[in-house]
Amino acid sequence: MVHHSGSIQSFKQQKGMHTSISEILKEKSLKPSRRSLPCLAQSQTHPINLNHFLSVPLSPEPKPEVEVLSQSISTSCSLLPPQTAGDGKDHYVEESEATTCETRADESFLLQKPVSRAKLEARTDSLQGKKRAGSSGLFFRDGKKRIDYILVYKKSSPQVEKRCTFEKNLRAEGLMLEKEPSLTNNDIMFVKIHAPWDTLCKYAEQMNIRMPFRKKCYFTDWKSKTLGSRFHLRCRQIKSWLPRNPMKLDKEALPDLEETDCYTAPFSRARMHHFTINNRETFFSNSTRSRIVHHVLQRTKYEDGKSKMGINRLLGNNTYEAAFPPHEGGYKSRHPIKTHGAQNHRHLLYERWARWGIWYKYQPLDLIRRYFGEKIGLYFAWLGWYTGMLIPAALVGVFVFLYGLFTMDSSQVSKEICEANTTIMCPMCEDTCEPWTLSDSCVYAKVTHLFDNGGTVFFAIFMAIWATVFLEFWKRRRAELTYDWDLIDWEEEEEELRPQFEAKYSRVERVNPISGKPEPFQPFSDKLSRLMVSVSGIFFMISLVLTAVFAVVVFRLIAMEKFASLNWYFVKKNWQFATSGTGVCINFMIIMSLNVVYEKVAYLLTNLEHPRTESEWENSFALKMFLFQFVNLNSSTFYIAFFLGRFAGRPGKYNKLFNRWRLEECHPSGCLIDLCLQMGVIMFFKQIWNNFMELGYPLLQNWWSRRKMKKGGGAGQNVDNKAQLPQWDKDWNLQPMNAHGLVDEYLEMVLQFGFTTIFVAAFPLAPLLALLNNIIEIRLDAYKFVTQWRRPMPARATDIGIWHGILEGIGVLAVITNAFVIAITSDYIPRFVYAFKYGPCVDKGHHHEDECLRGYMNSSLSVFESNSSLHRYCRYRDYRAPPWSAVPYEFTLQFWHVLAARLAFIIVFEHLVFGIKSFIAYLIPDMPKDLCDRMRREKYLMQEMMYEAELEHLQKERKKNGRRYHHEWP
Repeated sequence: MVHHSGSIQSFKQQKGMHTSISEILKEKSLKPSRRSLPCLAQSQTHPINLNHFLSVPLSPEPKPEVEVLSQSISTSCSLLPPQTAGDGKDHYVEESEATTCETRADESFLLQKPVSRAKLEARTDSLQGKKRAGSSGLFFRDGKKRIDYILVYKKSSPQVEKRCTFEKNLRAEGLMLEKEPSLTNNDIMFVKIHAPWDTLCKYAEQMNIRMPFRKKCYFTDWKSKTLGSRFHLRCRQIKSWLPRNPMKLDKEALPDLEETDCYTAPFSRARMHHFTINNRETFFSNSTRSRIVHHVLQRTKYEDGKSKMGINRLLGNNTYEAAFPPHEGGYKSRHPIKTHGAQNHRHLLYERWARWGIWYKYQPLDLIRRYFGEKIGLYFAWLGWYTGMLIPAALVGVFVFLYGLFTMDSSQVSKEICEANTTIMCPMCEDTCEPWTLSDSCVYAKVTHLFDNGGTVFFAIFMAIWATVFLEFWKRRRAELTYDWDLIDWEEEEEELRPQFEAKYSRVERVNPISGKPEPFQPFSDKLSRLMVSVSGIFFMISLVLTAVFAVVVFRLIAMEKFASLNWYFVKKNWQFATSGTGVCINFMIIMSLNVVYEKVAYLLTNLEHPRTESEWENSFALKMFLFQFVNLNSSTFYIAFFLGRFAGRPGKYNKLFNRWRLEECHPSGCLIDLCLQMGVIMFFKQIWNNFMELGYPLLQNWWSRRKMKKGGGAGQNVDNKAQLPQWDKDWNLQPMNAHGLVDEYLEMVLQFGFTTIFVAAFPLAPLLALLNNIIEIRLDAYKFVTQWRRPMPARATDIGIWHGILEGIGVLAVITNAFVIAITSDYIPRFVYAFKYGPCVDKGHHHEDECLRGYMNSSLSVFESNSSLHRYCRYRDYRAPPWSAVPYEFTLQFWHVLAARLAFIIVFEHLVFGIKSFIAYLIPDMPKDLCDRMRREKYLMQEMMYEAELEHLQKERKKNGRRYHHEWP
């Protein structure tokens, strides 16, 4: 093996795992790559040494041992066996070690940033108060053992035997348990769980959790040593002269996110000496500890039998009411964070992420990931990336809208409509309606020009390309995050089977090809039959949606006749707006009502399929919810875009629904304004409703819980001051994260993405509305996760799952629908054909739009001979021959020219945009090249370093024992 002298020399300077923090800080790290598992995060980088203060007792006074709660309650476990061997051992840092760690941390903190003596004294004085306030809610009664998980059960629950067996087996697995009664409800009991050091190490090894083992003292970015280093240095100097980006997070405000780097490797007890363990209490982060405890809870038995295990089954049969990791204390403080620092990570997240005052700041993704886990961190990373990418789309959409606004009065089509005082239009209904003048719809024509102008085609192509660029660059961003968060080599564990699946198919077993163990098996015939029933249910619900759309269409036909013949002049003059507006509002109410039904039906159909694992259940449920809500939201929009006014017929031969109501016609300036109104109203009101349900509903629920608490409604103690409650009681009174996880969050954003891209040619302001909503949505979700919900289980993930495929499908559908909207719904193609085939510019050299469209309105209206005594002839929108021609009311040649141009435009537009999308996707690699090079370089250096570390360890052991020491190294 080739050894680099520089790397070996810097490696020898570390002297094993006992290298002091001050020495590590003095090492020269040449621009290391950012990773989110800092090797010194336990004692160096947290705000005011957060983990250290929350983990190591500050008072040297001895604490009493853990007292077992002994009450004469019939539901309590009687005479539980003592804890396993090793429980009596002290796995925690001794007072001398704690003092050493505290001194080192204080020194390193001073090295990073000078702190005044007054601040240090104030900080020291406030620590005791913080500790006393936090120990009652974050630790066992001895003040040392951190609470890693909370179980909640009712004393009146009959499942005593299962609970006692389960808790006995948890102790046998090495966990420590302590019980506390609720202060707000006498029937509620809390079981606090703590994972000792040995248990954490045991399961961290089983779960292949990657932990930091050496600081990155090697040079990884060797490109800066090349000739381009001077150029990069010059660029950095120029960048330093520029004003600071106000959207960036202040590192002084977030010292927890300092760039300290470590190599990571799967944890191994046999090679524990390789890992950087400065403090056992903080080596495993709180989210990692909770994930380990959850892993144990999922695999602990409560009865004899193959499937009688896991906390999920106990929650399902009401043995326990809830199971959740605790929050790290309160999210508010009486002292400002700038002077006194953050009390805990939850407080830091609230101040630097969830507050409305910092809506313009970037999100602290590393801190979100560290507190909530990678799965939730990826959701917020995707949401932030999507919001950032909406900025250029919103700007271009606003420019297109402003172009239509500035050219509204000068538009030739609008001028002709507004000046057509002598053009008599045919009545909108046959009995009570009268002929009307074309100039009466002047306002309608001008508003239509805002959205149907020359920039529509450009914006549709831009948004199709934007969707591709967004997804391709998200892949690169995801690759960087998975690298930073150390998820490159992470493989999802073999999931446990769902209890419902095991109960249903326990009689039929098959050997799992991965684990080699027998497990319940669902026969193919049974799976196919259930899938067919589920698909039939989906089609039934889609038919229900179409029925609702048909009902709205009937309402529009009735409302059109009523508004057109109403005695109220204002409504009669603007009957088009009145019909569309009332139809959209009723349609919105139907949509929101059916969404409630769809969720329950999707839940039943998914359970009917009996998915094997929780991830399969989540993917199936997410797909059904997307299909239901997508069809529900867009079915009426598709009707307006592609069917409204296409089958109305002509005067004297109108097509009627049930031989009673005449089908609705488009305005002489087109149907695009109806589509725009439909999208704008639904998008605006749906976003308001979603934001209310996301934040307002949990706020009302939590307010009601606090109100009941103050009145003593839970038959417990009347606690006036919420600050007196321990953390487990506070968390219990919060709302649990919804049962569907992040499905609702992703679903809302994916449906919004569909609205933003599918019909964007009709509504260029859609990206702007989406951008404004997402800015609010990020802070709403942040506030909800930090303050209103219990802390969810920190889960790991490497991507956004099934939603990426759905987004790609929406991107393809958007190209097709925008091509049809421009060709069929808008009047772009008829105006184009008239300008180059029938207009006054055909035989002239210039092609100015206003000049070439002169006479367009008269060309697009046909003549009908009416029986009215006042007006012999009236006009209607179509390309038909006049009544005095040889073939009256037949389609003219212009109609066939427009139809051919529309079909040709659809074909050319789709092929052009799909070609551009494919070319862009080919040009943009899924992973940045420098990231690939960095990963390969680090893999090579890590192998060298592991080998050298093992050699050094063997030499130390050989010198210590005075003989050759054989150590197995795989």
